[in-house]
Amino acid sequence: MLDLALVPGDYAICRLPAGSAVPAGFAEAAMAGDGVISVTWTPEEVSILCPAERVPPGATVETPWRCLRVAGPVQLALTGILASIVSPLADARVNIFAFSTYDTDYLLVPAVRLAEALAALSAAGHRVTT
Repeated sequence: MLDLALVPGDYAICRLPAGSAVPAGFAEAAMAGDGVISVTWTPEEVSILCPAERVPPGATVETPWRCLRVAGPVQLALTGILASIVSPLADARVNIFAFSTYDTDYLLVPAVRLAEALAALSAAGHRVTT
């Protein structure tokens, strides 16, 4: 059983062209604690997860999503953390977007499927704080 917290507000999953810089204001917003922001660079793209009101100009955007955070810190040696969350959501046919940090894991579900996601997680024995 895991403890999860529903992060306030709607989130967006964004894509910018490869080689794009971090959008203006993102570092300052992250340092100010303005929600969860994740930027990932690959040779093919720049993916950004951010509060819906911070969508960078020119990005391809999927929104609204809701964000769940696993209570952490979670030890890196632990196995099956994401699987224990993703499996019940897959069984409930709720699509997800997941990412991890050094301390914990995050999972996003479409806002329109939030009630189903919370029910599936609760039925699997997880505790969700909303």
